Amino acid sequence: MQKTPSLTVIIPTYNEAGYIEDALKSVAFADEIILIDSFSEDATVALATPHVTKIISRGFDTFSNQKNEALKHATSKWVLFLDADERVTQSLEKEIKDTLLQPQHGGYKINFPHFYMNRFLYSHSDNVLRLVKREGANYSGDVHEKLACQGSIGKLENKMLHYTYKGLHSYITKKEKYAWFQAKQQYAKGKRATWMHFWCKPIYRFFKSYIIKGGFKDGVPGLTVAAVNAYGVFERYVKLRLLHKDME
Repeated sequence: MQKTPSLTVIIPTYNEAGYIEDALKSVAFADEIILIDSFSEDATVALATPHVTKIISRGFDTFSNQKNEALKHATSKWVLFLDADERVTQSLEKEIKDTLLQPQHGGYKINFPHFYMNRFLYSHSDNVLRLVKREGANYSGDVHEKLACQGSIGKLENKMLHYTYKGLHSYITKKEKYAWFQAKQQYAKGKRATWMHFWCKPIYRFFKSYIIKGGFKDGVPGLTVAAVNAYGVFERYVKLRLLHKDME
């Protein structure tokens, strides 16, 4: 029987005690699991220790730098990037193993339907490059980091379970955090917020999320996600205005 090429799973964490064990159990089939932790203040590291190959403690600066640092320690031919709130299903595990036996591409996108208010929002799903050959793989970007790999990119059929939102408060807090990151990026480039940014961009984000992507099909959860996404865009430009007024 042909042996599946080796696979490393990389998981970045910060205070994920409530999620990390299930994430690790879902990738127990991997040859190597690397946890890169931003000095969690809860039991994340203690809970993960029995299940991982290596733990790297590193102060957080950007999402890309965290993952690129972990990449330096990976030893397998292939790497799968996983967040603590994501789960590899048995069907996805089988597809990954089968794909790596005869890979046709240098990387593979996986579909992530979002989970919110006790249901998966299939209208709010993303195809994200997560499974790549280690050699030549690299992340770039500070907030919405982007993974690049050598060779062509394919797509796996089975979905990754993504428990995106831990509740409305957590969801809004996450948007606030991203808004600061994005505002600081734009501030560093000398950009300023205009009335168009305050009105047109949030409205378009709501329209895109609720109408174009079909969020209306997901009922109240879809409406909530569209509204919070629009709020996140609005907050980005509010914070950009505050930065220009030295009011961070």
